[in-house]
Amino acid sequence: MSTLRLLDAAGAVTDAALNEGGGYARPTAPLQSRVAYAAAHVVPKVHADNTPGQPADIDWDSTLAFRRNVYSWGLGVADAMDTAQRNMGLDAAATRELIARSAEVAREEGGSVVVGVNTDHVLESRISLDAVIDAYKEQLHFTEEQGAGPVLMASRHLARVATSADDYRRVYRSVLESATVPVVLHWLGTAFDPELQGYFGADDWQTASAVLRDIIDENPGKVAGVKMSLLNAESEIAVRAQLPDGVRMFTGDDFNYVGLIGGDSVGQGDAHSDALLGAFAAITPVASAAIQALDAGDPARYLEILGPTEELSRQVFAAPTFYYKTGVAFLAWLNGHQPAFQMVGGLHSARSLPHLSRIVELANASLALEDPELARERWHGMLRLNGVDA
Repeated sequence: MSTLRLLDAAGAVTDAALNEGGGYARPTAPLQSRVAYAAAHVVPKVHADNTPGQPADIDWDSTLAFRRNVYSWGLGVADAMDTAQRNMGLDAAATRELIARSAEVAREEGGSVVVGVNTDHVLESRISLDAVIDAYKEQLHFTEEQGAGPVLMASRHLARVATSADDYRRVYRSVLESATVPVVLHWLGTAFDPELQGYFGADDWQTASAVLRDIIDENPGKVAGVKMSLLNAESEIAVRAQLPDGVRMFTGDDFNYVGLIGGDSVGQGDAHSDALLGAFAAITPVASAAIQALDAGDPARYLEILGPTEELSRQVFAAPTFYYKTGVAFLAWLNGHQPAFQMVGGLHSARSLPHLSRIVELANASLALEDPELARERWHGMLRLNGVDA
């Protein structure tokens, strides 16, 4: 039996039995019971200058092949989101090219793609509310031209300049008026981006959610859904219950997604959330198999498959949470979806070796290693490179 060498924070090494893969099958028909998007990362060229502050130099073959793989499992792709290192290494030019290329792949594969719309192409730190509106509209219209669904991401520019809830209402009203297709509103918590403190005009989620609901109510037919990324199941369930008919809740809670997605099927409330998760990029086959179980009317199997992955996701998204992208790319490398453990902006160095070891341990336990022997070979090579006997 093959074993995995593991490394703890004190430098001690242990061995664990290497599990076989989950043996999950790709769906033969579209997933029915939930709408699920995997928020995908980007893969840089191995020989590029992948150091902090350098422009992103993308390995487009590997990056787009990853998206094709997601589609093959029946999930949609959420692209150019924070998982793709928006504001953490993915520059504006690379973002535009990623959106255009990803939308083209979606058309080729018959998959669903939504992409992030932000104001981050503006280099100035502080701009006026009118300039925030214009910046949002510029990216929105580009996204619509590419044929991708827009996700209005939380804007650092707006968070800096807004002085009241009315400022948020005004900006979103103006941007939504110009949208030609319904959009998803993204509420990103401070664990993911500390610069978004007080978004929607309040520090507490109860007050902020009332502003969010005002924005939806004031713009009928313009909002397709809300992606909540507060890592707080209570807040998501409360907001979900208040959404008008036709507006979906997409969970962005990478700590609590099992119960939120399962919802009434697993005794967690009288409704459910759909999914738009960075975690689903890390565990795509497992996520697909779990939703297939719900489609088959087997919630117990859903819990059996997806339940063990939540501990893995909590490790990937552990504080400081905004470095979770490192874990997503690390698992993509272990699972054979990119040639090297490299990230734009040097972010592959953002997590410690013991942190990554725990990811390996939990991925093995939750059957999230797609090719366990390949993952073992790559991980042990990384340990040896860092002076650990494997």
